[in-house]
Amino acid sequence: MSRLAPLYALRAFEAAARHLSYTKAAQELAITQSAVSRHVRTLEVDFGCRLFAREGRGLRLTEPGRLLLPGLQQGFAALEGACASLRSEEGALRLKAPSTLTMRWLLARLSRFRLQQPDIEVQLTAAWMDVDRVDFEREPYDCAVLLNTGVFPEGWEHVKLFEEWLIPVCAPEAAAAGAWDVTRLQAAEQLHPTPDRRDWRQWLQAMGLSEQVPLKSGQVFDMLELGIVAAARGYGVSIGDLLLVAEDVEQGRLALPLPTAVFSGCSYYLVWPKARRGQERFQRLRDYLLAEVAAMRLPAVSRC
Repeated sequence: MSRLAPLYALRAFEAAARHLSYTKAAQELAITQSAVSRHVRTLEVDFGCRLFAREGRGLRLTEPGRLLLPGLQQGFAALEGACASLRSEEGALRLKAPSTLTMRWLLARLSRFRLQQPDIEVQLTAAWMDVDRVDFEREPYDCAVLLNTGVFPEGWEHVKLFEEWLIPVCAPEAAAAGAWDVTRLQAAEQLHPTPDRRDWRQWLQAMGLSEQVPLKSGQVFDMLELGIVAAARGYGVSIGDLLLVAEDVEQGRLALPLPTAVFSGCSYYLVWPKARRGQERFQRLRDYLLAEVAAMRLPAVSRC
């Protein structure tokens, strides 16, 4: 194997390159500014090239410095992830989940889960994801709930929680103002929960309405939750997920003007690495969430 440069020096360079400041790097690493400078100089001697150049009172990366930085950042992230998985408490599960799912369904269930099984702490992180993903090697999570077609790496366990069924949603007042048909849908303000308008496009295509009800340039959001909230406040008609809007429909906060749901082709899955410690914890969370899904009362709609 080729000789690796000193790890402490690489860490000092990475921090200085990220901040473009020896002072800020020193504060982050709890060492002196001169120590950071010495570590960087050690690397420059080792590599035989300059890594930083002075620019006024600040620093800029040289070309060798720019080439070195990305690999170091990826390497340190992988090291931190590996160490974090061993340092995590045996009873804690670090869970990543999409923001809308968290607010509309998962948060309440996990609150009850903690009461029923107090020996397992679930540390939930809600994340906006245009495409749901998790990297168990580089991100500090033990498990995740992802919207996916069901194709996952071999080293992951996965279980389907529920399918995504798309359906138009609006304010109760809008639904009570009269029956909805193609003409009224044509005149309605479309609210788009995704910038590419894919949810409306998919629902209209499945219903055979693409030619009759063209996509409009209505308000565009970057997450499902915002479209649903805007619809509930009377700003137009959005697309929601049948299960995620079920409680609001039951309690009269939302209405379904055209009660036909379309399967998106994706489902919500709980996933976790097979090699992660404490598999019994994941299984208990899995069983609990599946029981919660089975207990849900969904609105009576037709499905397409």
